[in-house]
Amino acid sequence: MQEFFHSLKAVAIALLLLSFVGIAQAKKLNVITSTTDMAALAQEVGGDRINVESLAKGYQDPHFVEPKPSFLLKLRQADLLISVGLQLEIGWLPPLITQSGNGRVQVGANGYLDASQFAEILDIPTGVVTRAMGDVHPLGNPHYWLDPDNGRRLARGIAQKLGELDPPDNSYFQERFQDFDKRLTVAEQKWDAEMTPYHGRKLVTYHNSFPNFAKHFHLNVVGYVEPRPGIPPTPSHTIELIGLMKRENCKLVLVEPYFDLKTPNSIGAGTGAKVVVYLPSVGGEKQVTNYFELFDYDIGLITKAFQATQ
Repeated sequence: MQEFFHSLKAVAIALLLLSFVGIAQAKKLNVITSTTDMAALAQEVGGDRINVESLAKGYQDPHFVEPKPSFLLKLRQADLLISVGLQLEIGWLPPLITQSGNGRVQVGANGYLDASQFAEILDIPTGVVTRAMGDVHPLGNPHYWLDPDNGRRLARGIAQKLGELDPPDNSYFQERFQDFDKRLTVAEQKWDAEMTPYHGRKLVTYHNSFPNFAKHFHLNVVGYVEPRPGIPPTPSHTIELIGLMKRENCKLVLVEPYFDLKTPNSIGAGTGAKVVVYLPSVGGEKQVTNYFELFDYDIGLITKAFQATQ
């Protein structure tokens, strides 16, 4: 009988040790991102080895996100914070990082990742930047994720960082990246084919959030509804823009979902242009849940608008 209890005790200890091993193996990296696009790319390469959540919603203007107490809790528990960088989040994220008290995700710490370091950055000012120029980003345009080639660069960089933080799963993250890369290559071929008939077509956007998309798909952004970045439209600028669009035969105005449509609609009425609300981010509409669906959605909108304004 004593031997039986000794055996039972040994089995119980073994099971307990196995449960601890299981808990250790099951521990996932907590990844917090500033935007849904960074979260979508992190999910692609992190798979089931990470928990990932974005602070901003896909339908929000990422320049102006209202901080919430819940953000602090999420940041306190984060192993990794991924930001867009280039001062996109400068109005709301830095104080949250400081107040979180989480040393892992402070700027410069190993758990803080500025994703802009991996991307091709456009619109880098060459002269002195002043407030009179509006909300110009002195380090370049932060809307760089709207280029599939940058998406690939970002995913590779995020996979590498995840591997640094979780070395036992490094090969898993690299395999996930390789799979993402292959799927993105196939999708790019489809997107490029859909956009090829419209190379060189002219359009206007509300905010300067489209340069990377336009460069990749060979579109020509001729103007903006905003007179300067972050400055609301004025009657005089609107009149000038209508004249420009008529001269350039520009028949498409793209508007981000967080801007008022009153001025764009008046521009459309004055020029015969289509006014289309496009999505700059994953989650801007419920059905757009990942990076691939973001491009599928926007390219579908844009090609349909171009077809309607031949």
